[in-house]
Amino acid sequence: IGLGTTIWSPLASGVLTGKYNDGVPEGSRFSLKGYEWLSDFVLGDDGPAHLAKVKSLEPVAAGLGCTTAQLALAWCLKNPNVSTVITGATSAAQVKENMKSLDIVDRIDDKVIEEIESILDNKPVPPQDHR
Repeated sequence: IGLGTTIWSPLASGVLTGKYNDGVPEGSRFSLKGYEWLSDFVLGDDGPAHLAKVKSLEPVAAGLGCTTAQLALAWCLKNPNVSTVITGATSAAQVKENMKSLDIVDRIDDKVIEEIESILDNKPVPPQDHR
């Protein structure tokens, strides 16, 4: 119907940056008092499976000459139903790094999307019209 979506937390609270692949770094959001709920939600029982998927995205990102964070942002931007992406960067360096995702959006073709979707195994199933 011509409406777009706003993507909030496209980096899954930092999980898609890869910074949690080897544990929770000191000073990161997940190590802060009061954020235990977020850490439990993102890295709880399903955490190892989520982190394995992030690690599996690394070769895809490397093949495009980018980071997993840039790949995630570019993947969001490539979606024709997305109007805007809220990055939630906490430093100027993160903003600059995130903006590099704009350089790879055009390299995300159908083959790359298929590869990402096979790793994530979360492709939405369109609703069926039973009329």
